[in-house]
Amino acid sequence: MSRAYSLAALTVLELTPPEMVRCAAEAGYSHVGIRLLPATPTEPQYDLVGDTPLLREVLRRLADTGVQVLDAEIFRLKPETVVADCEPAIATAARLGASELLVAGNDPDEARLTERFAVLCELAARYRLGANLEFMSWTDAKNLTQAARIVAAAGQPNGAVLIDAFHLSRSGSRIADIAAMPAHHLRYLQLGDVPAAMPATEAEVLAEARAERRFPGDGGLDLVGLLRAVPATLPISLEVPTATLAKTVGAVERARRALAAAKRVVATAEAV
Repeated sequence: MSRAYSLAALTVLELTPPEMVRCAAEAGYSHVGIRLLPATPTEPQYDLVGDTPLLREVLRRLADTGVQVLDAEIFRLKPETVVADCEPAIATAARLGASELLVAGNDPDEARLTERFAVLCELAARYRLGANLEFMSWTDAKNLTQAARIVAAAGQPNGAVLIDAFHLSRSGSRIADIAAMPAHHLRYLQLGDVPAAMPATEAEVLAEARAERRFPGDGGLDLVGLLRAVPATLPISLEVPTATLAKTVGAVERARRALAAAKRVVATAEAV
């Protein structure tokens, strides 16, 4: 069974976007994720939106390597967000050949968040892109149940929930809850691992999320169960930041290890 495997930006965040494409190619990935908009103020910010020199360099690297873009991130829906202002970044994602947008819900008013998500979906559909709401315990789409409710209420055919194995665990969500979702509300999956035990504080969860995950199969999450609960052909984005390991192991080797580990877990999940 053929799957697309994508190298997520957070796994090799020390690299520039063109370097990420090269890394993905050298490590054996078919796809890459591009962080068009930074997730935090402390991250490197790149001039990628619009017809910029850096964007053209990324496009050249994609053409040279044959690597494709799976998703573009991160589109945050806040109380003050004007969805129309996202169009330049969405157009850039489409130019890169992405099929998915990664969306975060940062608005405590669920009705307004749902409405804005629906409008974002409509705008993304004009560019033939899916909009995937990722639930994270520290955002306002806190768990699988809430994210699924928002996506369902938005009622857009290209709207979906993005399940990250990390956030499924740390949000207290359950693999069993996936069965209640329509299959078309899942467009791709993020995979990584961590110890089964929950950190004691939200600050520790956040630090773990951004810097210290483990390669698939090296932690305590039920990744086989997760893979068996979702459609078998979902593309897999490997989001595995390993800041401590990165001090001694380069980006390409870490990306290779993540991919090899993911393929082992997938093979186990697919075994009869």
